[in-house]
Amino acid sequence: MTFAVAFSALSSTASFAFSAEAQQMCTGDAFRLCSAEIPNIPKITACMIKHRSNLSSGCRAVMDRDLAAQRKVAAE
Repeated sequence: MTFAVAFSALSSTASFAFSAEAQQMCTGDAFRLCSAEIPNIPKITACMIKHRSNLSSGCRAVMDRDLAAQRKVAAE
């Protein structure tokens, strides 16, 4: 639950905004891989990206999609 709140705050406060689907798909991975970083949103984000190869396939897919969408918006 803590990560879900932190991850939802990420959408409005950090440079990367993740979808509700990413929050749902990645909460378990965040607790498993990055629990020491909770509730520091930038550190959670960096940790998740650092551990991309260890993410569940669903989490990795939605994070990749969300990050690509953010990069596209930033490039426009």
